[in-house]
Amino acid sequence: MFCYQCQETMKNTGCNLKQGVCGKSEKTADLQDLLIHTLKGISTLINEAKNFKEKAEKINTEKEDEFLLQSLFSTITNANFDENWFVKRITEALKIRDDLKEKIVSNGIFLKPSIYALDSVKWKDDEKNYYEKAKTVGFLSIEDETRRSLIATIIYGLKGMAAYADHAFVLGQKDNSILEFMHYALASTLNDELKNEDLINLITKVGEYGVKTMALLDKANTEKYGQMEITTVDIGVRNRPGILISGHDLKDLEMLLEQSKDEGIDIYTHSEMLPAHYYPYFKKYPHFAGNYGNAWWKQKEEFEKFNGPILLTTNCLVPPLASYKERLFTTGIVGFDGVKHIEADENGYKDFSPIIDLAKKSAPPTSLEEGKIVGGFSHVVIDRLADKVVEAIKNGKIKKFVVMAGCDGRMPSRKYYEDFAKALPEDTVILTAGCAKYRYNKLNLGEIDGIPRVLDAGQCNNSYSLALIALKLKEIFNLADVNDLPVVFNIAWYEQKAVLVLLSLLYLGFKNIHVGPTLPGFLSKEVAEFMIKNFKLGTITDVENDMKLLIG
Repeated sequence: MFCYQCQETMKNTGCNLKQGVCGKSEKTADLQDLLIHTLKGISTLINEAKNFKEKAEKINTEKEDEFLLQSLFSTITNANFDENWFVKRITEALKIRDDLKEKIVSNGIFLKPSIYALDSVKWKDDEKNYYEKAKTVGFLSIEDETRRSLIATIIYGLKGMAAYADHAFVLGQKDNSILEFMHYALASTLNDELKNEDLINLITKVGEYGVKTMALLDKANTEKYGQMEITTVDIGVRNRPGILISGHDLKDLEMLLEQSKDEGIDIYTHSEMLPAHYYPYFKKYPHFAGNYGNAWWKQKEEFEKFNGPILLTTNCLVPPLASYKERLFTTGIVGFDGVKHIEADENGYKDFSPIIDLAKKSAPPTSLEEGKIVGGFSHVVIDRLADKVVEAIKNGKIKKFVVMAGCDGRMPSRKYYEDFAKALPEDTVILTAGCAKYRYNKLNLGEIDGIPRVLDAGQCNNSYSLALIALKLKEIFNLADVNDLPVVFNIAWYEQKAVLVLLSLLYLGFKNIHVGPTLPGFLSKEVAEFMIKNFKLGTITDVENDMKLLIG
């Protein structure tokens, strides 16, 4: 295997042993590469067929579009560890690809022979040979390190885009221009005629469509569940049995809450599901109890103590301990060998009764902590507080906003973010989204004229809100450049959705962004130098030096 898509990749150069740092096996990692290789063939066929405009319009690609989103999403770090699932998925991909070839020909479209000669378009083999084939199509098959780095950045950004677009899709929101771009970008990674400059331009386009995708998901969430409200969330436990839901999918939470009402059990959120409490739709359920635990990487300890069943809805699964594996359920694109999986029917409905029945037989959760945390500061909420915020800035009570969004992770060096938050002067406000907030959202950092010093906008995709807040301040203060704002970026990253968020911020013109604990391992020396020179991208050092650099 060779995988360097997450922040914890071995030595920050790539996991290349029998198992990745995330727990993914060599076979699973290689099969994921083969799935992406085959997706490139599907996207190439769709992209090339679109050159035959009127004829191409007759080809319905809804099945291929949905398959692309879910397949790319399934390869994100900590999403699916089940190699048998990927074997089946590759077989399905080959059928979809070959059926697409027939659809193209039947509509009178005849592509160049060179397209059909591409390995992604033509390869086929027995399932027993998938593993050997997979070893030939990973990133190391791209010999030039700089080109490999640029293509990796594109593909990892597309993985993040697929995750957010899929969340929107299940809520009935779809933007065909995003899907067309995804097919185009994935197909472009096979185009040997593209120079490095072309690939850099394509990376910028990934950022542009990243903004569109996060805006689409924001629309999907708020039209369905209402605009976020400032909300106080209980982090203690009640005395009834419960179900713990983790991941990111709000539709799954909606179905679970509806099916479990009046059943004598409570529902708790974990990690990135915390922001569900900020949407008014979910407040009608009295058994929606609160948030249990912290970021995804603590789940072995916290799932153990929860006592009841746990539902994983998206990525952020850690290989489970035997002590709670029987209480763990997956759904959607999540998978782990031996863990029970809840499938949706043809209408998207999921029957969560096995989880509810198990919860009724379980003991109440063991208390981890007591208290409350406040969140729900989306761009809409901040708009309503704009006068108050502007007044605090003009009066010098708020000197700087520090964007500390992103992902949390297991590395001990990530304590830096807690220490950095503690060291910030009292005239600074933290803007956050994603599970990175668990490093400081339970600290007592106080308020400034009633404005909490930690403003949580929600899940990682709500980093879009943070960008809009900054752009709104730019407009209010009539500044020519968003980088003239009293806003600095000190972002933690872990996986591919964070890659998309970073590319989106760069597209919007934000510079001097510091990421950590390390720069991405998939950035070659040459590409990293380009990012540092052109976007002033930096990484963290230590709290004392970074405080001087970022805060002054």
